[in-house]
Amino acid sequence: MESADESRRLWEQEQSQDTRAVLRRTGLKPGDRVLDAGCGPGGIAELMAELVGEGGHVTGLDSHEGRVAEARARNAHRAHLTFLQADVRATGLPPDAFDYTWSQYVFEYLPDRHVALAELIRVTRPGGRVVVSDIDGLGLQNWPFPEHLRAGTQRVVDALAARGFDLHVGRKLFSEFRRAGLSDVHVHLMPFYLSPGAAEARLVRDWKTRFEALAPVGVAVFGGLEAYQSHCDEFLAMLEDPEGLKYAVTLVTEGTKP
Repeated sequence: MESADESRRLWEQEQSQDTRAVLRRTGLKPGDRVLDAGCGPGGIAELMAELVGEGGHVTGLDSHEGRVAEARARNAHRAHLTFLQADVRATGLPPDAFDYTWSQYVFEYLPDRHVALAELIRVTRPGGRVVVSDIDGLGLQNWPFPEHLRAGTQRVVDALAARGFDLHVGRKLFSEFRRAGLSDVHVHLMPFYLSPGAAEARLVRDWKTRFEALAPVGVAVFGGLEAYQSHCDEFLAMLEDPEGLKYAVTLVTEGTKP
């Protein structure tokens, strides 16, 4: 999902949801030692630092050097918030180091997400919470949804799945948490977006950026740039239709390390 506007898209996405309530509901509290695994430009890590207070500490981790640099610059004034560049599947962090471990919109990209989950469990202390927030069916919940547009969208989804990208990862995490040995596993559903009528400008920009990043896949699926661009234009027009409903959900799965 890399493009010139990806950092902006991630920042706007972080600000668009009621993450504060989700963090509290899943056990984040003042004084906690926290890991944000896949922190992007640092918006949620900044919120976490506010919630845990100066008695706690937040470590933000991302594999993208530019995102880490941006997050550090934005939060240079927060002594209890640090950032490092590393892969969520091999963080290099010590075991049992965190009270609360969080990862959002990362597992969808990982064909070996069981490795990432095992790593999050490893760095969480016994009795600590592991929380993964991710999408389920993004781009597929629209009405009206013309059949040719739905079919074209499904072709892109199938092509992404062949490359290890899972748009339905959210529904799979409950079982995977239980198989990994986590206890007290719960799932929370929250809107990723909800647009009765014309979508707001931020959401339209978000999809434009996604389509730009997905161009190599989309062009192959549709057999050329012109056909792919036509599909994108129709999808964006659907988002802006004042008579239509567009929505997507995020599933937040939490469990306790025994």
